[in-house]
Amino acid sequence: MTTFVDRVELHVAAGNGGHGCASVHREKFKPLGGPDGGNGGRGGDVVLVVDQSVTTLLDYHHSPHRKATNGKPGEGGNRSGKDGQDLVLPVPDGTVVLDKQGNVLADLVGQGTTYVAAEGGRGGLGNAALSSARRKAPGFALLGVPGATGDIVLELKTVADVALVGFPSAGKSSLISVLSAAKPKIADYPFTTLVPNLGVVTAGSTVYTIADVPGLIPGASQGKGLGLEFLRHVERCSVLVHVLDTATLESDRDPVSDLDVIEEELKQYGGGLENRPRLVVLNKVDIPDGKDLADMIRPDLEARGYKVFEVSAVARTGLKELSYFLAEVVAKARARKPKQEATRIVIRPKAVDETGFTVTFDEAEDVYRVRGEKPERWVRQTDFNNDEAVGYLADRLNRLGVEDELLKVGARAGDGVAIGSDENAVVFDWEPSMMAGAEMLGRRGEDHRMEAPRPAAQRRKERDARRGDSAQDEYDEFRPF
Repeated sequence: MTTFVDRVELHVAAGNGGHGCASVHREKFKPLGGPDGGNGGRGGDVVLVVDQSVTTLLDYHHSPHRKATNGKPGEGGNRSGKDGQDLVLPVPDGTVVLDKQGNVLADLVGQGTTYVAAEGGRGGLGNAALSSARRKAPGFALLGVPGATGDIVLELKTVADVALVGFPSAGKSSLISVLSAAKPKIADYPFTTLVPNLGVVTAGSTVYTIADVPGLIPGASQGKGLGLEFLRHVERCSVLVHVLDTATLESDRDPVSDLDVIEEELKQYGGGLENRPRLVVLNKVDIPDGKDLADMIRPDLEARGYKVFEVSAVARTGLKELSYFLAEVVAKARARKPKQEATRIVIRPKAVDETGFTVTFDEAEDVYRVRGEKPERWVRQTDFNNDEAVGYLADRLNRLGVEDELLKVGARAGDGVAIGSDENAVVFDWEPSMMAGAEMLGRRGEDHRMEAPRPAAQRRKERDARRGDSAQDEYDEFRPF
């Protein structure tokens, strides 16, 4: 028997970008053939796609770790690496994507709706793409960017127009089986239905879906019974139908008290269910005692404002009137929904004074921390075992304006600068210069601005000493004769 799973935690990892290739064209009688290293391939994305043939999240419950393929590295002869293949994960219609904190990332409704859960990393440029008039033969290439990783929660909310709610054994499964072509499990004991059943009903020109929710009991909104697990499946419904058992054999229950209990649970659960349109179905009126009880409580229910129907799923009486009334309610609910307007593309250009990075001073680590999408990506793409690649990184940071910003916030020569996240940052001792990094190189590719950093205590001591000497120099310059 297929197990129904409607909530899973999924660990996704996109593919890493392939490294660029540093290669020089070699051919007989052509000793200076030039760079011909190809670019690395892009890493594959992890994409969620709505597939209406999928009805459960069971596959992801058993295999929660999913990873796309990596991009291939570039090769000589200007051959770029192959892109990684996207990993497409089919999910049921009505799947909600959340982060670990419960924030909604996407609500996937409708066949073919997609959401990129993890984006693949960029491929690194080869030395052929890095060559320029100033840098005719780069001896380095850029590394591929790692793909995005993270944990997401998939939560299934059934897409239905009508929801049947009620106590266990009230006859919800029997009712959906005669209103539609659905074939749920039906038996004469409580909690027969362990998963929501979905059926399609045609009433005149209106076609709508109807779902029965596993039996609710007092305390369901706090986790008792099965109610809490499946109350989310009624959140999308346009109308709620209370199915009341008029022939219950339990002496401490009656249809009116059952209705009050279910209403209280819906109110406690929230999610807008307390304000949803509803009606009452008195089921099992084919039994004499059931018919008598229905006639007795109907005036009270109508006095409360409920539309009441007396039906029998076994004798199939009263079903046509119920079906057409539900079709009318669903049609009105659909008409009230705002029409989807055509998607308008809004272009928001970046402000002229927006640098794309920030520079702050971290007192705990005694470093100036640079954060921004470009600087952090450039650091991840740099091979720090190659001095020329380090010099190229210094050139890029200088052109972006990182050096100017460091001067504005008060950084001085020898201060520590960290680029990247707190856990995986690149730290170096900063030497300010208005020249490009390549012009500061000693031997080919070297850049002393990116040398290994000194300990924070040593940097702090040297900085205080420099600032003390500067203050003394200013005093000597302006002291009276």
